[in-house]
Amino acid sequence: MCGIAGWYDKNKDLGSQEKTIKNMSNTMMRRGPDDDGIYLNNPVCLIHRRLAVIDVENGRQPMVKNHNNRTCAIAYNGELYNTSELRSELLSYGYTFSTQSDTEVVLASFMRWGSDCVYKLNGIFAFAIYDEDKKTLFIARDRIGVKPLFFFKYDTGLLFASEVKTLLANPKVKPEVDEQGLSEIFLIGPGRTLGQGIYRGVQELLPGECAVYDGNILNRHRYFTLTAHEHTSDTEQSIKEVRDLITDSVERQLVSDVPLCCFLSGGLDSSIISYIASRHNNKYNMKPIDTYSVDYEDNAKYFQKSLFQPTPDSEFIGTMIDAIGSEHHSVTIDNYSLYKALTDAVDARDFPGMVDVDSSLLLFCNKIKQDFTVALSGECADELFGGYPWYHNRDILFDDNFPWSRSLDVRRSILKKGFLPYGDEYVRQRYLDTCNGTEKLPNDTKLDARMREMFSLNFYWFMQTLLDRKDRMSMYSGLEVRVPFCDYRIVEYAYNLPWHLKALNGREKGIVRAAFRGLLPDSIIDRKKSPYPKTHNPVYFKLCALRVQEILNDKSSPIYELLDKNGIEKIISDPDKISSPWYGQLMKAPQILAYIIQVDYWFRKNNVVIV
Repeated sequence: MCGIAGWYDKNKDLGSQEKTIKNMSNTMMRRGPDDDGIYLNNPVCLIHRRLAVIDVENGRQPMVKNHNNRTCAIAYNGELYNTSELRSELLSYGYTFSTQSDTEVVLASFMRWGSDCVYKLNGIFAFAIYDEDKKTLFIARDRIGVKPLFFFKYDTGLLFASEVKTLLANPKVKPEVDEQGLSEIFLIGPGRTLGQGIYRGVQELLPGECAVYDGNILNRHRYFTLTAHEHTSDTEQSIKEVRDLITDSVERQLVSDVPLCCFLSGGLDSSIISYIASRHNNKYNMKPIDTYSVDYEDNAKYFQKSLFQPTPDSEFIGTMIDAIGSEHHSVTIDNYSLYKALTDAVDARDFPGMVDVDSSLLLFCNKIKQDFTVALSGECADELFGGYPWYHNRDILFDDNFPWSRSLDVRRSILKKGFLPYGDEYVRQRYLDTCNGTEKLPNDTKLDARMREMFSLNFYWFMQTLLDRKDRMSMYSGLEVRVPFCDYRIVEYAYNLPWHLKALNGREKGIVRAAFRGLLPDSIIDRKKSPYPKTHNPVYFKLCALRVQEILNDKSSPIYELLDKNGIEKIISDPDKISSPWYGQLMKAPQILAYIIQVDYWFRKNNVVIV
């Protein structure tokens, strides 16, 4: 994985912009600690920061390729999981290769098929290719949106980058937010409307979208969306197809020229991935797979059982270690470090995020990076296969609202009355847009139709928030984390899987459980869904409360005039009165306070101006 950026301006000599280009590159140093490169050919500049994973010696970027007197250059961030198949096909068309890197395969694919190359690619990626002959820039993002690509278009040019901080390093982009951006931060955050870059004028290429820029017009094209089809397989065949799809995806993602490990929480999803990885290593006489888990200091003492988090991970991790014989590493995070890393997490994500869930992942990845460069993680199975409680509680399921943030009451309670007067309507419209844009079949039952809407809501909202988190926190440490459940073939299959099969035997992710029963221990197969662990230690709450009190009493705070002091103090004095999470399963009173801390820091760090 890497960091990419670029600049196309038909009226500017980019050769005279060396300082700005260098500043943009430097913002991505953590994404690409191994190497850096710049391609400059007016009116275009491509910038690359490399984390070397495949063909470490020869995969330098930006990469330039010539074929039949045509020359193109690429800056690429990602991993291609069908590299060998595509290389073989391109060889049959007369293309030659000087490296083993997937970057060259992507570049050759574009030279062969043009913008249609995206239909050929199975992987996670964001890339930009400049065609020297046509003087056009092609940018693309993977179908699922695992890898980010932000852009800023102005009258005579286009800027793009893996992260928003890179765009802000260019004077063309100002740290300005309007009412729409503020609504995203305060009423939707840590989620983000698809394509929203928060700052005025900053956008993100959508998952499954590509675009061509010729110096005047940015012509955008959506090449992948969720499409409804009839599911024709019976139960047994469906179980086999799910097992085969997941197994093939994991095995494809085990290719690496640098050390690779797996996250292991003892939950179903990470256990499946760790099992397949272990079996793969055994098959090829490789050393046992290394696995990693995370927990918090004294969490066993303070753990609080809930609907969303019924059991701690520690009870199940040992079972999987014994079953697969992995070399396991337990990472324990102390609460002060967790609190201190809240600001680092904002630096990594570029926005306020999932607070301690972000900062703990950042610390976790930093620890893993000491020994590994690539890790596999179980994100996104819950969104695709109905793992969350809101899929199974009919009151929540048919409640006409975002299931992870059903009410804005808590959010409104911390804000001054009258602030963002149209914010509720803004959030409501974002929800309706997603539901109305969901493709269904005429013969879908009421339940199946709603499940398609719920799939879309989770896929385009909740899942994107988690993918943002995973990409930014891991890449901040120079660690590449792959997410095998995000294979687009699995997504397409799961979208069209009828609910009675998806929730086979009345269980969340029932068909996934059935697909791997007999391969994993029964206690893992039958374990109730439990999310990424959070701290329950009161020390963390106290640290956050003290900092929020400082913000409330600091008239120089950029958000001082936006906050309702009384509403926030009620949360501090009686945290158990928060009846529903701020966002999803993990954000309650301590996390609401942490979010305020992150918003304050974000405003200060970036000199954010409200316009």
